[in-house]
Amino acid sequence: MNFGRVIISIALAVGTTFGLLFLMQALINTDLKAEDKPETTRIENIQMPDTTIETRYEAAKPDKPETPETPPPDIPEPDFKAPDMNPQGLNMDAPSLGADINISTSGLGGDGEYLPIVKVAPQYPRRAAQRGVEGFVTVEYTVTTTGATRDVVVIEAIKKDGSETTMFNRAAIRAAEKFKYKPRVIDGTAIEVPGVRNRFTFELAK
Repeated sequence: MNFGRVIISIALAVGTTFGLLFLMQALINTDLKAEDKPETTRIENIQMPDTTIETRYEAAKPDKPETPETPPPDIPEPDFKAPDMNPQGLNMDAPSLGADINISTSGLGGDGEYLPIVKVAPQYPRRAAQRGVEGFVTVEYTVTTTGATRDVVVIEAIKKDGSETTMFNRAAIRAAEKFKYKPRVIDGTAIEVPGVRNRFTFELAK
């Protein structure tokens, strides 16, 4: 066993221990020192003087109207005499109109052919208007006993250049469905009229 090495090791350990103790003591003493306080400047208190605000409202009073010295003169009431009127001369009956546009089957004045009463113009399709397309559409339908239309179908739909198109079909059918007629009357009875045709013209404003 080498005693020299053991002694050197012990000496180094003791020296290291004492060195650490002295280092810890120095660090503790450094942290315990009081920090330097920054210098502060004191600002004197500012006092505002007490002030009173006075608000005045001045309203102008209207002048008192002068009292008239003399009262206005009395105006005599007019004397109206009722004129003599003949009750028979004032009998004004409202004139009766002979036009009968009732499309119901009751109260028909006699035999006659169906007559159009209301025809609605079709709405120009947006797609056709944007493309500048013009044309014609012929529809066929039945005029009922009440003067309405039913079973509206498109018979012909062409452009102005003669080619076929379907751009105007829906607008033409919707317009024809809103038509109103005076129905055909035979022997005092309204009857349906099939195969009635109408042609719509679709043209853009120039």
